[in-house]
Amino acid sequence: MDRFKALLRYPSVSLDAAFQPQLRDCADWILGEMARIGLRNCRLLPTAGNPILYADWLDAGEAAPTVLIYAHYDVQPAGDVSLWGSPPFEPTVSEDRLVARGAIDDKCGIWINLKAIESILSACETLPINVKLFFEGEEELGSPSAAACIAANRDLLACDSVIISDGPFSPKQPVIGYALRGALSGELRVIGPPRELHSGRYGGAVKNPIHYLARIIASFHDASGRVQIKGFYDDIIRMSHRQIRHMNELWKTIGPPLQKAAGLDAFFGDALGVFAERTTSQPTLDAGGISGGYQGDGARAIIPASARCKVTIRTVAGQDAELIWSRFVDHAQSFAEPGIQVETELFNLSHPFIMPDDGREIRAIQRALQSALGKEALLMRHGGSLAIGGLLGRELNAPATMFGYGSGGNSHAPNEFITIDDIQIATEVAIRLLYELGLEQSQGE
Repeated sequence: MDRFKALLRYPSVSLDAAFQPQLRDCADWILGEMARIGLRNCRLLPTAGNPILYADWLDAGEAAPTVLIYAHYDVQPAGDVSLWGSPPFEPTVSEDRLVARGAIDDKCGIWINLKAIESILSACETLPINVKLFFEGEEELGSPSAAACIAANRDLLACDSVIISDGPFSPKQPVIGYALRGALSGELRVIGPPRELHSGRYGGAVKNPIHYLARIIASFHDASGRVQIKGFYDDIIRMSHRQIRHMNELWKTIGPPLQKAAGLDAFFGDALGVFAERTTSQPTLDAGGISGGYQGDGARAIIPASARCKVTIRTVAGQDAELIWSRFVDHAQSFAEPGIQVETELFNLSHPFIMPDDGREIRAIQRALQSALGKEALLMRHGGSLAIGGLLGRELNAPATMFGYGSGGNSHAPNEFITIDDIQIATEVAIRLLYELGLEQSQGE
């Protein structure tokens, strides 16, 4: 716990350049821990941004599987410090909680994996499988530097499977994330006259960019909520009956509080599927911000020169992100006409990923949970996105699954905490998983 607290004291905030020295100090400290516990080839992989940490232990032999374990050491900013009950970067015990920024997102993913490896090496002097560690410093930025780094180090990172240790851990009802949606974010711009024009002189004769932007946004969905872009639902991998059963069972417990947290009495899109399906296994298109014309107090009699809209598209397994963006662009530009120009700009892209829900990695996780907790996990499709998941799976041609060790709450919020009593059992599961991954390989042979 003392060393975990030492890790949590580093304000490794990637969203604020002022914290760059502390973030690099955190990376160096983790490298030192990797070397201390007996890992080899501990190094910083240079990127255009924050370094990626790498280490390995490959003495299990060619017959043993090689597993790449991912976690991230960068954290969210503390936000309004007055909302914290204790200093965000001074780990504080409060009843059964250890409170600190990064406690569950995601320094526990780094720490518990390191402790599992250290425990096995200390007791046995050998690991049951070959292990590579890939700890990132830009996850909270959307992993902008990871793609080039992975491509440049593809041979170094080659593996049989990827375990993404970022996400929740619950001893009461564990879950395994076998699918994540991808995300596209960008901007749509409608350009009209070369400058603002007086609406008394030109109203009714000059096309208004805000009016056209409103038409485009209104065209995104029909009355049922179905996205109207041509080909938007093509190539989707539909859920199996087993996956639907797991989803329904899981959402009995997490669904009601999630809906309640929205603060709404009514939702839309029921014709497309149940709430859980619409928010995890279906693609979406949302307008996230609109601007154009005069934004100050009162009113100005103008026809604006331009209007813009921020958009977010969530893609699901089977869809090609670049193709979906191309279809969105074609749809938006179909509204262009003389006097109205439509432009689009893609800001960020992350790919969806899915793995077989009965694959060897999931079977190994289930056995580890059964032996440590006496229960198996429910399978979960995540509605959110994790850029690194799709990148690692695609670039390394290896199945990836999400299995985190963060038992706590308030991720990205004040008073983030990890439940102290669950750290021990999470570490035991991590130890057992390394053995079960090796056992799964030998059984497969």
